[in-house]
Amino acid sequence: MKKILGIRKEVKNKWERRVTLTPAAVKELKDNFGIKTLFQLSEKRIFDDQDYINAGAEAREILDEAEIILAVKEIPIQHILENKIYLFFSHTIKGQPYNMPLLQTLIDKKCTLIDYEPIKDENDRRLVFFGRHAGYAGMVNGFFTLGKRLHALGIQNQFEKIKQAKDYPDLEAAKEEITKLGKKLKLPDEINPLVVGITGYGNVSIGAQKILDLLPVTKIEPNDLLANELEKNKIYKVIFKEEDLVEKIGGGNFDLEEYYNEPGKYKSKFEQFLPKINLLVNAIYWEEKYPRLVTKEFTSKNKLNNLIAIADLSCDINGSIEMTEKATPSDNPVFIYNPKSNTINDGFDGDGIALMTVDNLPAEIPVESSEWFSKSLMPLVPKLFEADYSKSFEKLDLSPELKNACVVYRGKLTPNFKYLEEFLGNR
Repeated sequence: MKKILGIRKEVKNKWERRVTLTPAAVKELKDNFGIKTLFQLSEKRIFDDQDYINAGAEAREILDEAEIILAVKEIPIQHILENKIYLFFSHTIKGQPYNMPLLQTLIDKKCTLIDYEPIKDENDRRLVFFGRHAGYAGMVNGFFTLGKRLHALGIQNQFEKIKQAKDYPDLEAAKEEITKLGKKLKLPDEINPLVVGITGYGNVSIGAQKILDLLPVTKIEPNDLLANELEKNKIYKVIFKEEDLVEKIGGGNFDLEEYYNEPGKYKSKFEQFLPKINLLVNAIYWEEKYPRLVTKEFTSKNKLNNLIAIADLSCDINGSIEMTEKATPSDNPVFIYNPKSNTINDGFDGDGIALMTVDNLPAEIPVESSEWFSKSLMPLVPKLFEADYSKSFEKLDLSPELKNACVVYRGKLTPNFKYLEEFLGNR
């Protein structure tokens, strides 16, 4: 197999400036492993084309010489080349209807698809991800949304100084401004104390907490929200785990394994906390089989005067946050959901709750997220070239973490992903 790697330019939207491998990584692959890199020119990529050329890569309009092609986001169907090995976030493994034509095209063109999302180690931990950076950018944008929404409600507040993540030169500049704000922060009466609730405890949540913790926060448990009167002039951080979000129907003890395997036995209990939360940051993994955390019905029947904003970092459309009606672009990141009329209005004005639902948050901090992703991916790239792809999938000598993430192999769904046949048939 020729050791030729291709790096595609990102075309999903104008905000996508991330890369899979940095120029430094490309140079290392060439010098240490003899892997040649071809790349498509891009005016918006966060690293200049010349940086890749200086690292020993060669520019190509079409990557047909490359055996293995890397991208960050989905590749347009018309650009899929036959018999290639692709790695990208395909957004197909949940059976997402909008990407079933892409999956079918990969099958029809006898391609191999390795999706980054299911690349995991023996302890089921993801190895290649942007999650923590989604949390960094999402929390910055959460403060931005809170500040702008309060201003629109006529409430002067210091969070108005926080910009959107994309408007800082880098993540460090955003962190510096938030740290500086925390040293002289005075809360307006309407959100005093300030309660920030974060659902989930994975990489996205960890990233969000890293930013939140730049402020002088006091961590409390979810039940403290219901049981205790909170002190003024404090910022409270509340992390919600599964046992805080749901309860067993008919009573009984919460069992995490049972919840994952039989979620129909559980219902949400999260909404009892909503009246106490000012800024909700949603960072959970969610599928249709799980209960919703925030429903339209609940928000229409209950006054939630304290809930100013929701930063839905998970951004599942009509998912765990049911009023997430759409993913928002970075240049129009917020809409107001009106529970009474069940309508949305872009911007910060109007009756209801502000939602920030940008779905590619790491793209707002492209340098840091690209460097992290490249570092995560680099150990796996040489392994991609060690396998013999002429063999059957059963005999394919690809490293386990990559083989288990192989969705399509030479035009056929692999055993781990056979379930996607049902979704392909329903499109």
